Amino acid sequence: SGLPVCLVGSIPWRASTPWARMLSTLRAVPLRAPGVGMRAFATKDIRHGAAARAAMLTGANRLADAVAVTLGPKGRNVVIEQSFGAPKVTKDGVTVAKAIEFSNKMMNVGASLIKQVASKTNDLAGDGTTTSTVLARAIFREGTKAVVAGMNPMDVKRGIDAAVRSVLDDLEKRAKPISTPEEIAQVATISANGDAVIGNMVADAFRKVGKDGTITVSEGKTMEHELEVVEGMKFDRGYISPYFVTDSKAQKCQFTDPLVLLFDKKISTVQSILPVLEHVAKAQRPLLIIAEDVENEALATLVVNKLRGGLQVSAVKAPGFGDHRKAMMQDMAVLCGAELVSEDTGRKLDESFDPAVLGTAKTIT
Repeated sequence: SGLPVCLVGSIPWRASTPWARMLSTLRAVPLRAPGVGMRAFATKDIRHGAAARAAMLTGANRLADAVAVTLGPKGRNVVIEQSFGAPKVTKDGVTVAKAIEFSNKMMNVGASLIKQVASKTNDLAGDGTTTSTVLARAIFREGTKAVVAGMNPMDVKRGIDAAVRSVLDDLEKRAKPISTPEEIAQVATISANGDAVIGNMVADAFRKVGKDGTITVSEGKTMEHELEVVEGMKFDRGYISPYFVTDSKAQKCQFTDPLVLLFDKKISTVQSILPVLEHVAKAQRPLLIIAEDVENEALATLVVNKLRGGLQVSAVKAPGFGDHRKAMMQDMAVLCGAELVSEDTGRKLDESFDPAVLGTAKTIT
């Protein structure tokens, strides 16, 4: 009859009605999947000049005004509304700064600049975020005035750098070292939002571990504050593979009198650790490897040796990042009598491996 034929499911039928012919025609048109070969672009709002600076300064000022009330030992608390749960009461500058968000995008950009200052200060020093916020706002405000008045922005920057050097020199002269438990408790109490109990606990912790000891604060699971002193060293890293577990019930890996290898790079090949494994097998002692990472062929070899019962071995990633990681590994080396295998020390994991670089420990968990 010359009418087009469509397939609905697996039943052939002829399009005899107008609607059927339309359906037949529609089915013959190839459809493009949405988004295939297409790119979506977010619109950008580009502003410059005095209006942009004014909006950014407004955002910086409003954020700094909210944070500045927490400044110093007599600073006031700030109540922050939260999406879920009760409001949060805090006197921590960086916490207040992170909670502020403006609907105006340009104001938000200015506020974000101040947030970055507070966050970086918190990462480096752990305190002083409110002071950093107040100083950053003042530099931003006065710098904007200077630029509006016609000063070259690079001259403004050079002036800021010169002022920073002068202020740092003066602060170093005024700084007063603290050493007594009473002074430590006073400083810690201020940092703890005036909580004398926590301040005294921090002072007690310093008394037990010394000024060069490491103090870690974490959220407790009980109603009371607790102070735990760990003899030796503790860091927040676990075994790389679950196959290294020695206590399946407690899901722990525990060694007694193990040898310790410290390596500041990634271990990927068997050849690099083969001399170490041969020495450990002869010594018939467990081995703990602390490295940037253990992966691929090297990790598979360690797991196979562990499962076959031929070698007690475990590997963990070194804590920290960058220079901080290397510093922590050097501390570990001193603690366990090892030598950090590193290009800086001229030590390598190859045929020239010296067993003297291995350290020891009484127990490792």
